[in-house]
Amino acid sequence: MRSKHLLSLLAILGFLAILGAQMPHDTGIPAPPRTQVNAVKETMHGVVIVDPYRWLEDQNSPRTRKWIDAENAYTDSLLSKIAVRDELRKKLSPLLNTEYMSWALVRNGHYFFLHRRADQDQPSLYMRNGVEGRDELLVDPLALSPEHTTTVNISSVSRDGSLIVYSLRQGGEDEITPHLLDVVAHKELPDKFPRARYYGIALLPDKKELYYTKQTDRGPRVYGHKVGTAVDHDREIFGKGYGREKIISSTVSPDGRYLVITVSYGSAAAKTEVYFQDLQHKGPVKSVVNNIRAAFFPAVAGDMMYLRTDWKAPRSRLLEVDLKNPGREHWREIIPQGDAVLENVTAIGGKLVARFTKNVVTSLKVLEPNGKLVREIDPPTLGTLSAMAGTWDSTEGFYAFNSFYIPTVIYRYDVATGKQTTWFQAKIPVDADQYEVKQVWYPSKDGTKIPMFLVHAKGIKLDGSHPVLLTGYGGFDVSSSPSYSPAATAWISSGGVFALANLRGGGEFGEDWHHAGMLEKKQNVFDDFIAAAEWLIQNKYTTPQKLAIRGASNGGLLVGAALTQRPDLFGAVICGYPLLDMLRYEKFLVAGYWVPEYGSAENADQFKYIYAYSPYQHVKAGGRYPAVLLISGDSDTRVAPLHARKMTALLQASNASDKPILLHYDTSAGHSGGTPVSKQIENTADELSFLMWQLGMTGQTQTAAGQ
Repeated sequence: MRSKHLLSLLAILGFLAILGAQMPHDTGIPAPPRTQVNAVKETMHGVVIVDPYRWLEDQNSPRTRKWIDAENAYTDSLLSKIAVRDELRKKLSPLLNTEYMSWALVRNGHYFFLHRRADQDQPSLYMRNGVEGRDELLVDPLALSPEHTTTVNISSVSRDGSLIVYSLRQGGEDEITPHLLDVVAHKELPDKFPRARYYGIALLPDKKELYYTKQTDRGPRVYGHKVGTAVDHDREIFGKGYGREKIISSTVSPDGRYLVITVSYGSAAAKTEVYFQDLQHKGPVKSVVNNIRAAFFPAVAGDMMYLRTDWKAPRSRLLEVDLKNPGREHWREIIPQGDAVLENVTAIGGKLVARFTKNVVTSLKVLEPNGKLVREIDPPTLGTLSAMAGTWDSTEGFYAFNSFYIPTVIYRYDVATGKQTTWFQAKIPVDADQYEVKQVWYPSKDGTKIPMFLVHAKGIKLDGSHPVLLTGYGGFDVSSSPSYSPAATAWISSGGVFALANLRGGGEFGEDWHHAGMLEKKQNVFDDFIAAAEWLIQNKYTTPQKLAIRGASNGGLLVGAALTQRPDLFGAVICGYPLLDMLRYEKFLVAGYWVPEYGSAENADQFKYIYAYSPYQHVKAGGRYPAVLLISGDSDTRVAPLHARKMTALLQASNASDKPILLHYDTSAGHSGGTPVSKQIENTADELSFLMWQLGMTGQTQTAAGQ
């Protein structure tokens, strides 16, 4: 009990120190706006927790809105004076103002895809009749929002290509509004769906009915909807008894025969359930698996279901289930676990296309349904191959390749012959021959070897002089692989080094790697990241004064923990859309999904390790912190923006260094994209100019084209 009383005393003393904190000595940077302290004190499992800025959790209160305006004005007043900002805009414009096209969803010879011209802010929805046909505009989201923050996406297309379900999203929210469009008549159907979180929308081949999953106040539910009727009359098919912490997704097999339902026990769930319903015979919903603690990802081809799973295989394997006889005793292993991680399997044109990752390098394998290898597709250089998209009833598939400074190329691929053509190639002025990517391995605190990608100009000298931007993620079984980044390209073209560390908690080496960085082992992720920073310094790439870190979402938690645990190690931090108050995170928005990953402070045992790293609770009054730019926005309906607001106020009140603590808070954008290209240029220029300012860079070396 003495240790609990000591922790309580330290919490109170820390709070008193915040009350008495003074601004650092005059450095020419004006003081940030003063934030009112209105402390809330509570006891959790015997530990006194003092929260001086609980009032900032109320996003819509006039007091919070006034505070946001003051913080944005303060940030703008400083960033607008950075000399390299205009130069960065010019450098970023040709990297972002580029033509974009998605892969196509093909139905009955019609190609449905998203396309954006180089001078447009958002992509529009198009249809092409035949691969060489004329593009026909179906939905233009630019006309729907003066600020160009409305985006469109394809949810489902009927088998004959005459009816489409598309969705509209506002400002990067996770919520969407589905619409039905008669493609032939160019006419919206009267069916009105509410704005909500949807997890799968699928039309039946006869176009008379569709199935969808929607999050409700009771939890996720699967519904059947008869086209042309009121949504209020939709029948609930599945979901009764499942709470809001579960994620239920649904889809329909390409032939319309089977409805497939997956229940996930949170994000990156350690347990999933799989069900199906025979729609042709109007049978009951049946279970494929619901009592195994493992993840299962189904794909249906004809009467066969292929289950990718980590059950008894942490790097995953593939099982075949006959839906006419789905008992577990009849399951058959098609792809056994190997030394590479099986990350995805798609059923295309009578074949299976599997995506593997080995040492964070991807490859694709085309297989017969029995698992026999047909051919392999390897990346042209160190980079990332996407999973292949397609349908069981067509041999036509699409996949993409890209890398840090190599823009995306999308290939149209025939799984029967192996013939491929280029569907789309982004044209971006980057001289790839000037740069190189290499993979290094370094030891973490406990000796575990961690891989990291380094991207920079060829022939750099290791003399400690280089500004380095280090990033990572480390969570939710997500693999951080090389991918094209305009920000990284602009950074390396300005003389910087870009580093991506593949931390535990991700999916790079399978479920064991994931489990080594979650729950009570979450500190491993932060140790891996800190060790990456130390390796970069020890190997003469940089110094702490020239080392910046960046992370978003779970990566925002990552850099928040690194910032509070080792403030001496970094010169600047960009913390985007972050989780930071881990004692309260699950109380807001959809954060209940993440309890299986992080744990809950309501649980006494889990509280101990969460409290030990929660960044908001580890800001020290009088601490000397590096420069920090926190980023969030009102439309983030995934990670509550309150984390960024509270952390900004606390760091500003506590910081004793002469480094600025800034908040960039967007009142019209959110977590999941939706930001128009013109604003992406402004935001990226703000971020990079902030880093260059703080790391002492001029940004006046070479252009993005290498000239």
